[in-house]
Amino acid sequence: MRVGFDVSPLHRPHPPGVVRVVRELVAALEERARLEVVRLAPPEGADLRRWRQRELPRAVAALGLAGLHSFVSAFAWRAPGRRVQTVHELPWRHGVRENAGPRHRLWAALGPLRADRVLTASEHVARDLRRRLLPGAARVRVCPWGVGPPFGEEPPPGSVDEVVLARYRLPEAPLALCLNAVRPKKDLPALLRGVARLGELGGPRLHVVVTGAQTPGLRRDLGLVSRLGLARWVSTPGLVEEEHLPALMRLSSVVPVLSRSEGFGLPVLEALACGTPVVVPRDSAQAEVAGQHGFLVEPSDPDSVATGLRAALERREELRFVLPGRARELTWARSAECVERVWEELA
Repeated sequence: MRVGFDVSPLHRPHPPGVVRVVRELVAALEERARLEVVRLAPPEGADLRRWRQRELPRAVAALGLAGLHSFVSAFAWRAPGRRVQTVHELPWRHGVRENAGPRHRLWAALGPLRADRVLTASEHVARDLRRRLLPGAARVRVCPWGVGPPFGEEPPPGSVDEVVLARYRLPEAPLALCLNAVRPKKDLPALLRGVARLGELGGPRLHVVVTGAQTPGLRRDLGLVSRLGLARWVSTPGLVEEEHLPALMRLSSVVPVLSRSEGFGLPVLEALACGTPVVVPRDSAQAEVAGQHGFLVEPSDPDSVATGLRAALERREELRFVLPGRARELTWARSAECVERVWEELA
């Protein structure tokens, strides 16, 4: 069966997590070869929305494809054949304004009326979708994302993780790695208050590493850093190259992901693959990904966050070779198999 895959996120600006999902999942599908993958991407300089709604349907028809698979909520409304939509999250249901604009809301509401299947990566988001869709709830399918090399408990042969510390001017102290926590949805203040509380309780000192470009939200949070007396315990190295993420995760003592809304939480799975404990909110997509190995907290309660951080630090070495076992349950090959089942079902 020949299926068209809209790979525009690989060619136009999209969140890093979405780009990684498209790149790794399409590569896994091509390697397995149970579906004939036809990559469809907009030409240089083309308007993305116009291409998706006008040019993409023509390409599907001209190539005689069985249908079209979109990795985002927007898809070619009039494309021939079957249509699969991907909804990563519904942030407005959890009080988050980021990525909750009218266009996303409209696609999440009306897209399933036209799509033959709606994919999402976690049961947490699937519950949100089913409540919203009601009669169309049977179209929802959960396909968890995956992880693979270079994320692992050991660095590649011939490489040394510690050189990354010097590159980003980070200390050798216990690190709490907060990936892209310059975005408001990542709830950096919840972590900062938990770290401060941990210090007040006499717990181990954590050095917080906040990656990502400078944003107004980060500048506001750095004011909180000063008020909490954490200035010497927080680093903001800016953007981190993707190739350095596995090393940073292996060198970190804990990876907190305290967002109120996540569709899946790739950093959670990637940290586990590297043998690093994760601190995540109860009843969240992140907790679902971590399974029994996540340290569950209530982000709004500094004492709860401090307790979770302390437990993660105390069990860091004990769990180093245990956590990757959870990651091995969720691979890109398994994600590809799930997508294949959806298309075989539609066929």
